[in-house]
Amino acid sequence: MKKSSKAGHALCRKNGIISLRPYGDTERENNMNETYITTELLAQYAHKLYEEEKSSATIQKYIRDVRTFSKYAGSQALTKDLTIAYKRDLPTRGYTILSVNSMLASLNSFLVFCGRADCKVKLYRVQKKTYLAANRELSKAEYQRLLHAARKDQRLWLLLQTLCATGIRVSELQYFTVEAVRAGEISVACKNKTRSILIPRGLQNILLQYVRSAGIESGHIFRTRTGKPINRSNIWSAMKRLCAQANVNPDKVFPHNLRKLFARTFYRMEKDIAKLADILGHSSINTTRIYIMSTGTEHRHQMEKLGLLA
Repeated sequence: MKKSSKAGHALCRKNGIISLRPYGDTERENNMNETYITTELLAQYAHKLYEEEKSSATIQKYIRDVRTFSKYAGSQALTKDLTIAYKRDLPTRGYTILSVNSMLASLNSFLVFCGRADCKVKLYRVQKKTYLAANRELSKAEYQRLLHAARKDQRLWLLLQTLCATGIRVSELQYFTVEAVRAGEISVACKNKTRSILIPRGLQNILLQYVRSAGIESGHIFRTRTGKPINRSNIWSAMKRLCAQANVNPDKVFPHNLRKLFARTFYRMEKDIAKLADILGHSSINTTRIYIMSTGTEHRHQMEKLGLLA
């Protein structure tokens, strides 16, 4: 391992111990008998995920999940008992079971990469719900209030409409270039697939008006001052700032909920789940089914309409 004057973080393995902690030259010199799995290992793991053609967002999530486990492990020996204890601890921190399973899947992947598949844990079994929690579903009326609150920020106002009117992922916003909008069609490459998205005429018109007024002649439409695509964290923060003025629960306001609103609205009109899956870029219709589930209130209303009570 090359020496460096810069401090960093390391995943340290000694007698089965793996932990993420700062290190420097002195610690390296005093622990030559230890084998360090440094941030270089995380970089190698990230490169492995890249070679598997995972998206950049997915790679970042996997690395973040590994770091979360490492903080929990501290200096404890890496054992199956430890990973089981970690699995049981996560739900107590307020994570949903779906989030816990996602974090455990990341950890299992990393353990295999490290040659410690013996420490993998099973994911929680979850019965599929037939309805969604109403406090997580963004309604069309709430979306309209968010748009009204965003009118003073034209870029944000257009961004919300672009996400919701096309059903794209927030990571796909970068493909909305001046050239593509003029052509009326976006070519999106995501998750090892390429698909075309037709831009509704009304959206195309207001986007072209915006680029003319903003003096954007080519390239990304939703950009920073330096011309780079606006990132998801900035979009997330900007959306959250609208909540109070729009009188919308902040828990409902995030980019992916606009995609789900598009899916539900499209399905109610067309009743064609196969076509919707193609539009959203889903490989499995089972994924699309999650997007179009009704709320508990709607589900109860549908059951009451069956007329099976005396």
